[in-house]
Amino acid sequence: ELEAIKAKVREMEKEDERLKELQLEAERHFLMSSEAGLFPKTTEEKIESDQRSIYVGNVDYGGTAEELESHFNSCGQINRVTILCDKFSGHPKGYAYIEFEEKSSVKAAVELDESVFRGRLIKVLPKRTNMPGISSTDRGRYRGRFRARGGYYGGQYPQVRGRMYRGRARLWPWYFPY
Repeated sequence: ELEAIKAKVREMEKEDERLKELQLEAERHFLMSSEAGLFPKTTEEKIESDQRSIYVGNVDYGGTAEELESHFNSCGQINRVTILCDKFSGHPKGYAYIEFEEKSSVKAAVELDESVFRGRLIKVLPKRTNMPGISSTDRGRYRGRFRARGGYYGGQYPQVRGRMYRGRARLWPWYFPY
């Protein structure tokens, strides 16, 4: 019985060694694929990748990546074509990004601005790099309720026009109807 337990332990140790080797092989394979450019790791790599990419706007919703690739094939070797889709409906958003092998291909691709793709004039621009913390949709402060007419703004009471008590008299802190 003791020999059977020892044999079982040796078998488990061999299995453990085999699993460790498989784990190391998988990690090496993952690192090789990330070094090949599938997963840009640093901001420098991302910036360099963006300098080799273009933005294509007003893309027909029925357009495929293969059609876009054939349209821009004359500009240079293409690494990747990305057509962005709505995450809820799955329908294309109408624009795409194309990454080239070389930076010189971007200039040639920008020459195709205002060209016709599937019956629509497309807009071709060099891809811009998003900077963390900078939002293009930030429209400043006090949008919405704080700018509303007759509301509380900036720590001061605005000048009241018309009737003295409007609504629930929320402008006057000494008047609490409830």
